[in-house]
Amino acid sequence: MKKLIIGCTLLLNVGCASVSQPNRLEFIDLSHPIPTFAPSKSDATKPDLNQPLDDSTPIAGFYQQAILYPIDKWATSQGHFNSRAILIQEHNGTSFNAPNHYQNDVNSTEKGAIPASNRKAAHQLDSEQLTGNIVLIDVSNRVKAELDKNDGKPSTDLNITDFSDKSQATIRAADIRAVADQITDGAWLVGRVGWEQFYFSGTEDWNKSQYVNGLNHPGFTREAIEEIIKIMEEKKVKISGIAADSFSTDSGQGAKGSDDKWSNAWPAHVRLYQRDILIVENLTNLSLLAQQQGDCSLMVGALNHVGGTGGPARVMAVCEGQTTNNEPVKFVHRHR
Repeated sequence: MKKLIIGCTLLLNVGCASVSQPNRLEFIDLSHPIPTFAPSKSDATKPDLNQPLDDSTPIAGFYQQAILYPIDKWATSQGHFNSRAILIQEHNGTSFNAPNHYQNDVNSTEKGAIPASNRKAAHQLDSEQLTGNIVLIDVSNRVKAELDKNDGKPSTDLNITDFSDKSQATIRAADIRAVADQITDGAWLVGRVGWEQFYFSGTEDWNKSQYVNGLNHPGFTREAIEEIIKIMEEKKVKISGIAADSFSTDSGQGAKGSDDKWSNAWPAHVRLYQRDILIVENLTNLSLLAQQQGDCSLMVGALNHVGGTGGPARVMAVCEGQTTNNEPVKFVHRHR
């Protein structure tokens, strides 16, 4: 699939005649829009949440909302150009994480780990690593069943809706083992937990956001990360990354750790970056991806900024339709 996309891109003007091709390529946008706000009058580096741009609503994340500054106009004899500046954090919203995002201490550094000084920044990621065949892991039905216990609403109380690492309403080791035959060099493991429905909770307050839900949300559990590593070692392969339609890709319990000091927390981040494996968070439209019958590839549109630890991403899935011999390639684009 990956070679087909590259070949069709190079040969588009001649109809991909020399490339084995499907009769349809479907592009699915897996990215949430980035809410933007005007700058505060008292501090231009802070957003004014009372002045959203268009239909922006705040999202819960690790940092402040994005600021879009007033238009700068550059006049010509026929009109003018509009240009704006934006102040945006690297790790809010649909975003990618580069391997330099986390620095391991001695105790969390595993045998064969890439030294922190050699871990890639955003500008060092190549197209090979930012693309790859999708291995979809869909546990959304199990998540829905857990939500149905509370009329479809998540609760921070595990006695009401349980998304802990002991719950089946998460991505477990057995889910990873079930797709072991698809795990190959350069693949992207994409977890669909069905959590994107809570993304726009109308608040940036962690304590009020259904999306964060007191860090009681589904994702890749600690045992799932262990199983990924185990399968890579068994098969002697390295995936490009993992991604999910959840807050941190790690499950909420994994993100929280064992106490309020983040002890033993973030297993996906702590263990995968030292293996040069990327993470993409806060995907959407995975229901559209799940409907696809052909092979799909992931394309991560990552900012190429020097030294970056990650950044906002426009993530696309590219999926094959049915193959015919003589028809030209048709392009289908789906956003919602």
